[in-house]
Amino acid sequence: MKAMVYYGAEDIRVEERTKPSIIDATDAVIRMTRTTICGTDLGIWKGKNPEIEQTAKDRDGAFNGRILGHEGIGIIESVGDSVKNFKPGDKVIISCVSRCGTCENCQKQLYSHCRNDGGWIMGYMIDGTQAEYVRTPFADNSLYLLPEGLNEDAAVLLSDALPTAHEIGVQNGGVKPGDTVAIVGAGPVGMGCLLTAQLYSPSQIIMIDMDENRLALARELGATHIINSAKEDAIEKILALTDGRGVDCAIEAVGIEPTWNICQHVVKEGGHLANVGVHGKPVSFAIEKLWIRNLTITTGLVNANTTSMLLKSCCSGKLAVEKMATHRFNFDEIEKAYDVFKHAADEKALKIIIDY
Repeated sequence: MKAMVYYGAEDIRVEERTKPSIIDATDAVIRMTRTTICGTDLGIWKGKNPEIEQTAKDRDGAFNGRILGHEGIGIIESVGDSVKNFKPGDKVIISCVSRCGTCENCQKQLYSHCRNDGGWIMGYMIDGTQAEYVRTPFADNSLYLLPEGLNEDAAVLLSDALPTAHEIGVQNGGVKPGDTVAIVGAGPVGMGCLLTAQLYSPSQIIMIDMDENRLALARELGATHIINSAKEDAIEKILALTDGRGVDCAIEAVGIEPTWNICQHVVKEGGHLANVGVHGKPVSFAIEKLWIRNLTITTGLVNANTTSMLLKSCCSGKLAVEKMATHRFNFDEIEKAYDVFKHAADEKALKIIIDY
């Protein structure tokens, strides 16, 4: 089968790989029909996660590469003997988080830290979804039947981007009716925060980015205010929009120091700063100014414990997630898709859909 394989920083290749098979009785093997590229995949490509190279070595200690990807939908081809909820032929959404469901952390719904070799593993610790077939561990707990009539672009975004935005941004940020919210970063996760925050009826949602195309879409998707941080001082503008107090919740959705810096200076007393962005370098934390403000500051990796709820909201039409899909490629064009996503601002790309 064909697959997109990571071999090290700046080195990814499409190549032939062996089709996966059932290893554990809880596994399923899925024929992929649609996938996407995540910002995390770009980070891996750039060398943000060198630990990957310790997980796929042959007997001689050589790194054999890792198939990328942790999102997508497909059709089950085979299941292990212990799988009860799914059967061959079922069309499913693949969660980015695999969970055993029985360990101490899974019992706390801390699925991203499953202690039985689950969590975020696909495209990271084991081979992922950017291939013609994928093996998914803990199938009964980590797959969702794809409802008839659900837009399949929305279904792909239910693998990761939407639950990440909702759980690590909106829920961790404590968004509630009447709140003011600032989202710094209008990428797929930032847009997911914008959409899912509206489920809680905040009074203001301020979107900050440097890309006019993304800001225009944010306005269409429900932002009450947009700020281009390349053209105006985002901190000053946010404070002006909130009578100088700042917002109840600031969501950092990029993972770099400038966006973190905006967030830590615009949260009002008693507010929340929810960090969703994946940081590859340290940032400056103004603790000398913030210690007195009674803030709640959170970080996290998605647990996918709200995927079922979000799936129902998408089916009801309350979340127009499919509008985030801006580009479409066939799998044999995946190298071009990566290049487009790497230059997203120039290409006016938000979320790229890859069909098989």
